[in-house]
Amino acid sequence: MASQQQFPPQQQGSQPGKEHAMDPRPEAIIQNYKSAEKLKGKVALVTGGDSGIGRAVCLCFALEGATVAFTYIKGQEDRDAEETLQALRDIRSRTGAREPMAVPADLGYEENCRRVVEEVAGAYGGRIDVLVNNAAEQYERPSITDVTEADLDRVFRTNVFSYFLVTKHAVRHMAEGASIINTSSVNAYKGNKTLLDYTATKGAIVAFTRALALQLAEKGIRVNGVAPGPVWTPLIPASFGKEKVQQFGSEVPMKRAGQPAEVAPSYVFLASEQDSSYMSGQFLHDNGGVIVNG
Repeated sequence: MASQQQFPPQQQGSQPGKEHAMDPRPEAIIQNYKSAEKLKGKVALVTGGDSGIGRAVCLCFALEGATVAFTYIKGQEDRDAEETLQALRDIRSRTGAREPMAVPADLGYEENCRRVVEEVAGAYGGRIDVLVNNAAEQYERPSITDVTEADLDRVFRTNVFSYFLVTKHAVRHMAEGASIINTSSVNAYKGNKTLLDYTATKGAIVAFTRALALQLAEKGIRVNGVAPGPVWTPLIPASFGKEKVQQFGSEVPMKRAGQPAEVAPSYVFLASEQDSSYMSGQFLHDNGGVIVNG
């Protein structure tokens, strides 16, 4: 990876962002990734898995032998979802995993969360071994006075309600040894003055993860999270103006944005019993060298 970088100025007019429209395209898999069948035979559900970090996690899980299902927003993320699904099918042909699934859903509402979980569990023998809550949206708002009640409702539904409600239904299909992984953000630890509502949701995810880890410990289900720093995903050109996109990531000690491919192995580590069996309630910080208090 380059020690420094600038991105071509670009902006997408709405969310969710489109990976296929980005320049350059995000890197979803580390070149010459060495798999070790760490998730062979496992069933994984990844929310927001069509692009960005979600796509990279899906592909890494598949390379490790997992059968993967992911969610996306129908009518807005169809092309990205189809690219991810085809990549999963290509990997499956080499690993022998079961047919992957792409499930369209707005996860801000409980009935949709329940439907997704039941569809995935029903397709794979009634079980889910790994759940990755990853769907997210964010909007720049310079002042708290710019944030409306409707704004809060929308962002919290996507970023917090979906994590809670997908998990609520998924745990019924999870057994001892299962793993739940939640995507937070470095912003939960250091704050971000122009992403106030988004940052609040990411702090809520940290607290949710720690509390749920305590609740599910007796069932042998581990709950952890990843708190990425600036990562080159569709959320960036869909959230920020051209100038900020061009300089994105330059503020961290490594002076560059990360790639989804650099973050996804953390999810593999947390999903794998052989690697992280004694970890629960914890966060990994793939953030370009920003020092945070865990």
